[in-house]
Amino acid sequence: MTSPQFKIALAALALATSGMTSAQTLLNGSYDVAREFYKDYNAAFIAHYKKTIGKDVKVDQSHGGSSAIARSVADGLDADVVTMNTSTDVDFLANAGVVAKDWVKKFPDNASPTTSTMLFLVRNGNPKGIKDWDDLVKPGIQVVVVNPKTGGNGRYAYLAAWGYAKKKGGTDAQAAEFVGKLYKNVPVLGKGGRDATTVFLQRNIGDVLITFESEVLSVNREFGEGKVDAVYPSISILAENPVAVVERTVAKKGTADLAKAYLNYLYSDEGQEIAARHALRPRSQAVLKKYASTFKPLQLFTVQDVFGSLVEAQKVHFNDGGQFDKLYTVK
Repeated sequence: MTSPQFKIALAALALATSGMTSAQTLLNGSYDVAREFYKDYNAAFIAHYKKTIGKDVKVDQSHGGSSAIARSVADGLDADVVTMNTSTDVDFLANAGVVAKDWVKKFPDNASPTTSTMLFLVRNGNPKGIKDWDDLVKPGIQVVVVNPKTGGNGRYAYLAAWGYAKKKGGTDAQAAEFVGKLYKNVPVLGKGGRDATTVFLQRNIGDVLITFESEVLSVNREFGEGKVDAVYPSISILAENPVAVVERTVAKKGTADLAKAYLNYLYSDEGQEIAARHALRPRSQAVLKKYASTFKPLQLFTVQDVFGSLVEAQKVHFNDGGQFDKLYTVK
């Protein structure tokens, strides 16, 4: 017979276990330089969910180069949602059957609640006098950038440089020559945005870092004000930050409603405000206007304008044997 003490212990264990599992857990697979944004956003969403739905929820993060995260999810990482910096990584997951084929229509604005652009971070005082893309191809300038094979940060940097050459009236051949010169000045490729920042600031390599606008704030917070200056080039690229529900995971975990609520809240006034505070360009015109001093106006071109689509750009430039492989030999 089972003793009363044992029954009490079993009941206590059951109670403890039910308490442990009462809060649903959501995993967000995201890109490198979005760490601080999602740290703040997750706290706001958890409070909002508790207030409106009355349930506790826990949000975990997995960060890395966006393509590396996408591959991890395809290989079995049970992320409920992905929040990326380039649509090709979400398309990759759609083709792998883990994200809806029509993911881009599931949320407003091409399922991209925020945008960004590429700029330059230079050492304090800008000792090399870097002002625009042309300065990055000069002899003796060292450029730190993310590997476009492993991160959307790197792909947008490459496409921004190529697009600059085209917008200045160059042919594809001249753009290829220009971008080739730029990558000859690259001593090391970062694996992701944060890795590239570490190379630039902790290992003290390079004269200029090409990265997302949002990384300026992160650098100032992590390394202290006054280490870098932000330089806005005359022309840069509009980078959309797409999001998607990982259908495979939510079907298994029963978290579809939670995942949708999490991504929808990115479009809320509070979500857009938090994004703006982290130098991610909000879609909300009212919030964008409020943070006008953060977002310097500059000439932006879209991927579609110069390359047709990100899918096309991926095929031509970043697939194995593509234009990037012809221009750059990994050191």
